[in-house]
Order: sequence, then C-alpha cells, then structure tokens
Amino acid sequence: MTLQLGDTAPDFSQDSTSGTINFHEWMGDQWAILFSHPKDFTPVCTTELGEVARLKPEFEKRNAKAIGLSVDPLDDHHAWKGDIEQTQGHALNFPLLADADRKVSQLYGMIHPNANDTLTVRSVFVIDPKKKVRLILTYPASAGRNFQEILRVLDSLQLTDNERVATPVNWKDGDDVIIAPSVSNEEANELFPQGWDEKTPYLRMTKLKK
Repeated sequence: MTLQLGDTAPDFSQDSTSGTINFHEWMGDQWAILFSHPKDFTPVCTTELGEVARLKPEFEKRNAKAIGLSVDPLDDHHAWKGDIEQTQGHALNFPLLADADRKVSQLYGMIHPNANDTLTVRSVFVIDPKKKVRLILTYPASAGRNFQEILRVLDSLQLTDNERVATPVNWKDGDDVIIAPSVSNEEANELFPQGWDEKTPYLRMTKLKK
C-alpha cells in the first residue's frame, strides 16, 4: 500500500523503548511525527534522535509528539540510548519503535527496495488528530533531516486548518500569509478587516492579527 496525503494513518501495535505502542491510542487527540531510521548505532541517526529529544518542548507547544522507528531489535535500541545522550547532550525522551518484523515499515512504505531492500529510508509522516496523513517526506539514508522544517510545516498546517489562508515560500510563524483564492474580496473584507496587499487578484498578502 502506498500512503498518500489525506489517507488514514494505519494503526498498529509494536514494541518500543516506552513499552508496547498502540499507535492510534498513543496519539490520542494530538498530532504525531512518525519518522524512521535506517539502523541503530549509525552516525546520522544518532544526531537526529538527539535533536528530536532537544525539540520535545517545541512539539509539545504544538500539541504534537514524536515517535521514531528502526528495524533493529529492542535490546539494541536500549543499548544505543547511552550513545545518543553522551554525544548529543539529550537523552531519548520519546518512543523508538523496534520494528524487527518490518510490520510498521511495510504498512507505511518505509522500505524502498531499489535503495536498500532491508533498511528503512528516512521517512517522515505528520499525522493530525483525526489520524489523517498531512505530510510525507522521504530522505536518503545519507542525508540528515531538518527538523526545523518539520516544525515549520506543522505550524503551517495548524494555521491553515483554522484560517482561510495559505503560507508562501519560506514562511515562518508570524510572517504575512496569502488569502486563499477561494475567498472573495467581499468575504475577505469580513475575515481580514486589517486589509491586504493585492499583488495580483489571486495573490493577496495579509498579516493575521494575534
């Protein structure tokens, strides 16, 4: 199965460093960042897990929590934790799934045979509280992810779920936004009384009031 945006994220039960995870139950009414790693005791993965641990308060501000995955067994995960804390300065503070049977990897299409037929690629799935897949990113094994970008897109998703706007290139929280093309100027006068900069009829920039 190939997951696409808007699909329901598959549910699963799997062992982790935090005990057995029943995914949908574990998510509750929060957003989830599910991300996979090619292998334990590898350098890029070690830096990534340390960074996600460091960013835990940022995810919590956004009603989101992270969960990692590697196809190595649980004993290896627990042994690896010491290296992560020692080298990155942040202890693992979120679950790391032990997907030795490849159950979750197969559900989410995390193994790409033409890249490597046994290891997971660096997949990222952002899943909303309704259990819908909202973002899918896939990185090669050699490239570490930019988790600031993942936070940025999470900000955009949460904003545009609640406002009739889109976010422009390189947008960051607090920057001007685009009034959705589906909003007429008459509606925009009511929704955005602060006004807007009409660069073209379809590109109307505005600053949201806090």
